[in-house]
Amino acid sequence: MTRTTRKAAFAGLAIVSSAILLAGCGAAPEEEAGGSAAPEPADDFIPCLISDEGGWNDRSFNQSAKEGMDRAAEELGIEAQEMESTSANDYAPNLETLVSNGCTLIISVGFNLAAATVESANANPDVNYAIIDDYADTDFDGTTDAPNIKPLVFNTAEAAYLGGYAAAAWSAQAGGNKVGTFGGGEIPSVKVFMDGFQLGVEKYNEDKGAEVGVVGWDTEAQSGSFTGGFEANDVARQTAQGILDQGVDVILPVGGPIYTSAAAAIRDGGEDVKLLGVDSDLAVKDPELADITLVSILKAIDQAVFDTTIDAAGGEFDVEPYVGTLENEGVALSSFHDFEAELPEGTLDEIAALQDAIVAGEITVESPNSP
Repeated sequence: MTRTTRKAAFAGLAIVSSAILLAGCGAAPEEEAGGSAAPEPADDFIPCLISDEGGWNDRSFNQSAKEGMDRAAEELGIEAQEMESTSANDYAPNLETLVSNGCTLIISVGFNLAAATVESANANPDVNYAIIDDYADTDFDGTTDAPNIKPLVFNTAEAAYLGGYAAAAWSAQAGGNKVGTFGGGEIPSVKVFMDGFQLGVEKYNEDKGAEVGVVGWDTEAQSGSFTGGFEANDVARQTAQGILDQGVDVILPVGGPIYTSAAAAIRDGGEDVKLLGVDSDLAVKDPELADITLVSILKAIDQAVFDTTIDAAGGEFDVEPYVGTLENEGVALSSFHDFEAELPEGTLDEIAALQDAIVAGEITVESPNSP
């Protein structure tokens, strides 16, 4: 089910150095996608997108989804409808509005919309639905409570494993030997990042005989620090500060806009702490933070939305779950940008070898939160 365009999702974003080129680089998505004409959509085809409460400008998963929908609509020469939610109370009425407006494909952005999406899909069996970061009650035998929903999920533990390894290498070089993480909502699509991150740190310790510690998350106990939501508010700031106060060299905030709270705490405290981004390349999406963003753990949400919309426009919509992995480039590690030259010698080669081993099945990143 992997489309050629999806295979180029992270073109140009994978780690590049003079010595190595990680899998995922190549022609840009727009260039490769341009090799074949977009399908002629039916006259009544109306693709629609609904955000969670993080909104379109979260520089994370909502924004990435919108970019994918906007690109698909432009390529198809049609207009998409997009509903921005400001709270959980908006989900059901926004979905109802989209149905009333004649949407034939509705894509929900995020785990938190699962219940409302399943309810809407069951009530409107002739409408195609997709949801990001949730199976929408899909069992692994292919059955679902709503048979018209396509799950778009990502095994981000694999890419986070690489990010955790890199964070540990940075911390060991800095001398603090401690990294940290905290999440927004305590949900699988957040915890899967934290699992992979800790497991990557443990791999570094195993390979190097190091003792880099992780604060804010215990993957075995499945417990750690969470803000309870995705708002960049005082709670997020205090939670970030609590991690920083434990002497970490690197911090991974998982949950859309909460990264801004971590960045503010780093700036205001004058801390020499580096940030890891999630979902999108934070150094690119928020250039003002490029000087403290070590690397980002990427999810090709934009490409999954683009492909699903193009498929639906061409009458090829199916409800088979899409699972993004390192192998199909649904997840990846971004470039280290200006920090590449400051990494410990050999780190890029080590990360490339780990990625190859994961893709080959020689290493399995075992997270209970993986899809």
